[in-house]
Amino acid sequence: SQYNLTSIPVVDDSLKLLGRITVDDIIDVLEEESTEDILKIAGVSEDEELGGTWQDAIKSRLPWLIINLGTAFLAAAIIRSFDETVAKLVILSSYMVIIAGMGGNAATQALAVTVRRISLINLSDRQAYVTVLKEFLVGFVNGASNGVIVFLIAVFYDHNMRLGLVLFLSMTGNLLIAGLAGSSVPLILKRVGIDPAVASSIIITTFTDCFGFLLILGLASKLLL
Repeated sequence: SQYNLTSIPVVDDSLKLLGRITVDDIIDVLEEESTEDILKIAGVSEDEELGGTWQDAIKSRLPWLIINLGTAFLAAAIIRSFDETVAKLVILSSYMVIIAGMGGNAATQALAVTVRRISLINLSDRQAYVTVLKEFLVGFVNGASNGVIVFLIAVFYDHNMRLGLVLFLSMTGNLLIAGLAGSSVPLILKRVGIDPAVASSIIITTFTDCFGFLLILGLASKLLL
C-alpha cells in the first residue's frame, strides 16, 4: 500500500526472475488470515470450515465451551463466598450483571485492538509497555465515566448514596482491570509462544467476571453491611 504496486517480482539469489506476486494473491492471504483470527478470538477452531456440517461445528466449539464453563464456576464460587452479603442486599444481584458485563465488553475492545496490533507489527518492549499503558488509561477513564452514571442511578432511583459509591468504585476498578487484561494477556501469551487469538478471550472473561464480582461484593460487605 505504501508504493501502490499491483504486483512484486520474485527473484533468486542471482536476481533471476522466478515469477511475481499479484495483489489478488496478497488479498487471498489477508482474507484467510483475517478469517482465522476472527474464528480464534470467538473460540472456534480454524479447522472448522464456514460451510462445514453441524457435527464439525460441535467438534470445533464444544471443547472451548467446556473450558469456559470451568472458568464460569470460578466466578460462581466467588459469589457463593459472599452468600450472606447477597442475601441481605438483594439489589446487588441486578448491578452485578451490569458490572461484569461492562468489564467483559471493555476487555473485548482492548483485546481486539491489541491482537490486531500484534498481527501487524512485531512489538518491541517499549511499544508493548505503551500499549498496556494506553489501555490502562482508557479503562480508567471509561470506567470512571460509566461509574458516575451508575452512581447517579443508585442515588436518584435507589436513594442510596453508599450503594452508588460501591457501584462507582466497582465499575471503575473492573474496567481498569479489563483494559489491563485485554492488553497484557495477549502480549504475555505471544511472548511465551502461544497464539494470543486462541486463549486470550477465555482468560480475559475469567478476569473481568471474577474481579467484577469480587469488587462489588467485597466493597458492599464493607460499606453497606
